[in-house]
Amino acid sequence: MRPIYLDNNATTRAHPLVVAAMLPFFSGQFGNASSAHAFGIEVAPALKQARRKLQALVGAAFDHEIVFTSGATESDNTAILSALAVQEGRDEIVTTAVEHPAVLSLAEELGRRGIKTHVIPVDASGRLNIEAYRNALSRRTSIASVMWANNETGTIFPVKSLAKMARSVGALFHTDAVQAVGRIPIDLKTTDIDMLSLSGHKLHGPKGIGALYVRKEIKFRPLIFGGAQERHRRAGTQNVPGIIGLGKAAELAAAHLIQEQMQIGVLRDRLEQGILALGCCIVLGHIKNRLPNTSNIAFEHLEAEAIVDHLNRNGIAVSLGSACASGSMEPSHVLRAMRVPPAFLRGAVRFSLSRETARDEIDRVLQVLADINAKQRTLWRACQERARAGERSQLAELL
Repeated sequence: MRPIYLDNNATTRAHPLVVAAMLPFFSGQFGNASSAHAFGIEVAPALKQARRKLQALVGAAFDHEIVFTSGATESDNTAILSALAVQEGRDEIVTTAVEHPAVLSLAEELGRRGIKTHVIPVDASGRLNIEAYRNALSRRTSIASVMWANNETGTIFPVKSLAKMARSVGALFHTDAVQAVGRIPIDLKTTDIDMLSLSGHKLHGPKGIGALYVRKEIKFRPLIFGGAQERHRRAGTQNVPGIIGLGKAAELAAAHLIQEQMQIGVLRDRLEQGILALGCCIVLGHIKNRLPNTSNIAFEHLEAEAIVDHLNRNGIAVSLGSACASGSMEPSHVLRAMRVPPAFLRGAVRFSLSRETARDEIDRVLQVLADINAKQRTLWRACQERARAGERSQLAELL
């Protein structure tokens, strides 16, 4: 049977139309966009068109507010370091306990350099402690960086109101919107958001290309210096095929956003209801206010690694929480921040759908998972019984 891919929060398959749009720019239209001759000149309009497609998807006021980068990690780093560089007398940042490592690892490094970081906690549903966030903001805050939607649970943060709070104290506001762009409607013109990060491979575009939205009126300091590309905001020869691919992916996402949002949500709910019917499992994250494609299910007393492995053997790809935490035996920082009960902490499996997910795939996953769950629970009960027998034997010896 054909493989089933439900790990779209880690990466998505590049859409065939995206690949087709990119191909000419590897050979026939291979020019450097910065060149003044015909080979470069013929590429420039395509780049501008791609920039405008991305502008439309995120609702930016101007196309030149879009700065192309190598991906969201670079965009996140650029946003935070730029804010610290351009605002004198502001040496504090505010972020959350469930951010992507691209933000939290940078915050840790900045802490070693003397920059104070306020890490705001979340509740059991992954929702931000708004009062703690408000209290952390001050005239010393350079930037607040809060993700639009969490990559492990799908929980959506109220970034519009959070940005307004940051602006009230004169701080900049950045959001890592990697999981949100192309999955829920975004209109930056109606917000106080100053910077936004996104990545092409999360919305059926290519890897190695991303963007940073930078509001027109804010001061900005580049992360990478060199040539005059991207209006002097990101030096280096532009990744033309990648930019074209990202533009096409943005166009496709915008064209199908509302319809696909509803369809994916229906499939996600079907999957979730089927899994919950097995018993002894819970949904992690906010039940209503989350991405329509994401379901993080924690199986009581079971090991997620075993479940993921058995699903993989059956041709079904899912994730242990975040892809960035894969390979680690420790529960993710997101689940620890949410204080997931110990009985469920190591049993969390993330299912993330896309517009390519089909109903028959969901039904097959439920069928396979029911068998895996039954076998794993039988094994767990046997282990428990052996443990109890051992305890009784030890007690008898003592008596």
